[in-house]
Amino acid sequence: MTLTDSELTFLWTPTTVVFGIAVFLSTAVFSFLIWKRNRYSGTTALLELLRLAVVALVALTLSQPEWKETFEPDEEPVIGVLYDESGSMQTEDVLDPDVPAAKPKSRDAVVKDLVKEEAWEPLAESFEVVIQPFDTDSISGTDLSRAITDFVEQQPGLQGIVLISDGDWNTGDPPSAAATRLRMAGTPVFAVPIGSENSLPDLAVTAFDAPTFGISGKPVRLPFSLSSALTEDHTTTISIETSEGETLTREVTIPAMGKVRETVLWTPLAVGDYSLKLTLPGSEEEVNSDNNEITAPIAIRKEELKVLVIESYPRWEYRYLRNALERDPGVEVQCLLFHPDVEALGGGPGYLDEFPPPETLSVFDVIVLGDVGVSPSELTIEQVEALKNQIATQASGLVLLPGFRGHQISLLDTSLEELFPVVVDSAQPRGWGAPTPGQFELTELGARSLLTRLEDTENANANIWSSLPGFQWYAGVTRAKAGSEVLATHSSETNRYGRIPLIVTKTYGTGKILFMGTDGAWRWRKGVEDKYHYRFWGQVARWMAYQRNMASDELMRLFYSPDRPQTGDTLTLNANVMSIGGEPLQAANVIVQIVAPSGKVESIRLEPGGEEQWGLFTGSFEPKEPGEHTVSMTCEENGGQLDLAITVQGSSLEKTGQPARVDVMEEIARLSRGELLSTPDLAKIQSMVAGLPDPEPIERRLRLWANPWWIGVIILLMTAFWIGRKAVGAV
Repeated sequence: MTLTDSELTFLWTPTTVVFGIAVFLSTAVFSFLIWKRNRYSGTTALLELLRLAVVALVALTLSQPEWKETFEPDEEPVIGVLYDESGSMQTEDVLDPDVPAAKPKSRDAVVKDLVKEEAWEPLAESFEVVIQPFDTDSISGTDLSRAITDFVEQQPGLQGIVLISDGDWNTGDPPSAAATRLRMAGTPVFAVPIGSENSLPDLAVTAFDAPTFGISGKPVRLPFSLSSALTEDHTTTISIETSEGETLTREVTIPAMGKVRETVLWTPLAVGDYSLKLTLPGSEEEVNSDNNEITAPIAIRKEELKVLVIESYPRWEYRYLRNALERDPGVEVQCLLFHPDVEALGGGPGYLDEFPPPETLSVFDVIVLGDVGVSPSELTIEQVEALKNQIATQASGLVLLPGFRGHQISLLDTSLEELFPVVVDSAQPRGWGAPTPGQFELTELGARSLLTRLEDTENANANIWSSLPGFQWYAGVTRAKAGSEVLATHSSETNRYGRIPLIVTKTYGTGKILFMGTDGAWRWRKGVEDKYHYRFWGQVARWMAYQRNMASDELMRLFYSPDRPQTGDTLTLNANVMSIGGEPLQAANVIVQIVAPSGKVESIRLEPGGEEQWGLFTGSFEPKEPGEHTVSMTCEENGGQLDLAITVQGSSLEKTGQPARVDVMEEIARLSRGELLSTPDLAKIQSMVAGLPDPEPIERRLRLWANPWWIGVIILLMTAFWIGRKAVGAV
């Protein structure tokens, strides 16, 4: 830089000037009178001159004197050309206005023509042009604000920035924050948006939510979601192909500019690991067909559900439910029957002679608690606590199946009351009976639930529920608790809270709970045998046991939520760890190591759930990459190791096919006091850049009034003045 000017300046106001002059003149008059009184003494004259000098300096200080130096920069002004190389720039949606029928270009291809070094040579005489890309990967995403800020820090003396991008950002601070800082620095941004502001015609598979595992010989529901950016409804036939060559098809109609969610049923016949590929046939209108396929893995296993049924009196619902479970080859059922007319427990195949201890109770996936309560002949408080811990920490399911004897009412005075998804009417512990059969009515949530799906289509399912044989007894329930989900209500009976809830679900800890407000479901067998009765209870049992059986062996079990995670979700990891003897461990060193598809390794130490959550260890993990993650869980205390794979769905943060964010680019230009160029016209861009004013001279100001030396001089003069007065005997 070259010094071109220097001068002394004052930041005065009329008030400070008038006040300073008045004080100085008053002091001058006062000093003259003192000098005259001392007969014009030379010593007195010197002291009074010191006094006037101090007052003059103080008066000048009030006007804030500054020494200003002006410099002209020696370097050429810098123009930055910052362009986007992120994944979204691969989108092919830039149309040629001169050739409308031509295939759209990719945003990246258009940018390459704008950032060639020779294209900016016309500005080289007046500016130093710095061309720099900012790129990203599918994991970290695009931080547009950080890209601008880093560029400014690397290039001091920027006169302006040409920003070429589609405006897409998916992480970091809003770009407006960086634009605001540029405005304060006087650096305008010429924003050049690339890409179409509107979605081009496209069909896409947006989700394929295949479960983590299925059971051999049992139907598996494969939900999927499709979206359309076409202007008309589109009817097509999707296909799901298994790795064994089996193909499933379904005809779907995707609404114009909308989404649709459908389900395909698949019955795997063999055990093993499968890969399912969903394919959406393309349309002649769509531009991008890369998002028309999605693959999901699924493990098919042999079913080994363990169910414990606890009941007092062997009523019809108990008998038919037990018989249906026993006939299912994939279910092992044990019963604990507190028969009021029989003193001894057990005595038959599948019957227990005592309440199972914790190490035995922990093996049950589902517990059906019938018309049983706390009493000397039934459950104890300790056993109730064991049931609660089993649900909360071992991810087991609990079915509450009250009866007309009203024994479950005693459970409301125990810790098990927290698990009830309904508020029980304590004034009516034995429930309500009626000679006229009552009917279930599905709620809106129940109509969509897989638990209440007795037929494959929604219309057929609704017709079945409306025609099922009715029930003649239902539990005394006031309302559903907050946080629970009501799947079915009484079709006619109401109270001040609305219709009486009959089928209600909730989660508690790591487990699931279902309240069945009537014991008349066995009547659904009329004319169809087990078709609907066991299908319902089979779906309930498998729904409850699904999470618990994600991955397990004799010593450890690992389950997670959500079971089909998306990128960016918080994945909650829960583990049950047993000792070699089979008892749940309360303290252990449990480590989960997760290897992402990119090879990045992350280790997570699972923490104990606490004294009330024995055997449970928890942690969390946030997947940032889509694809299969390899998981290995080890425990130092029992020497166990459990390996599994977790598939994370979703696409990378960088998505193609999305509209350009012109609004973001416009905001950056407006906040920085730059310009938005609606078309990527290189000549127009250079013309606007060339019109930038010359860099303003750089000023440096030395604040004399705040400088220690200035204050020091005033103090030194004041000191000399008072010493002089002392020397002549004036004080």
